[in-house]
Amino acid sequence: MAVATAQTTAHRVHRRDEPEQPAGVSYAGGVTRTIAFAIDAALIDLAGLFVGAVVALVFFIVPVGEDTRTVAVVLGGAAFVVWAIAYFIWFWTTTGQTPGNRVMRIRVIRTDGAPLRLRGALVRLAGMVIGLPLLIGYVPVLITDRRRALHDAMAHTVVIDASERVIP
Repeated sequence: MAVATAQTTAHRVHRRDEPEQPAGVSYAGGVTRTIAFAIDAALIDLAGLFVGAVVALVFFIVPVGEDTRTVAVVLGGAAFVVWAIAYFIWFWTTTGQTPGNRVMRIRVIRTDGAPLRLRGALVRLAGMVIGLPLLIGYVPVLITDRRRALHDAMAHTVVIDASERVIP
């Protein structure tokens, strides 16, 4: 009797609220996702480098004080962070694919098959940052069937092969 109660409680506590994915869905692995992220990071950095070079050129031509340079550096850093956040949020919520994901032919969707919304994209991005220490948030990609990292679990998303039809 106690065993049945313990099993019932365990099933209730550990039940999945998310729908099971059908067989044959191809989930993106760690290498593919890492390459896609590296491409995205390079694009984000190239845009930041270009803007920084233009600002440096302007400061070279037009002399400004040290205080102005300090304010420009702080504003530039803040603008870079906003740019990086906007990059991921925009692409995940509009197409489900960043340019890096498109190159690697993968797509981010919610576990119910719907496109990612703003709140989910913000949660996913926050989860990416939270999972960075020792890359602990990324280990599940290597060991779980659906290859979901911490940020995927937090935002209820999966990363699938882009040629796959949206999961019902």
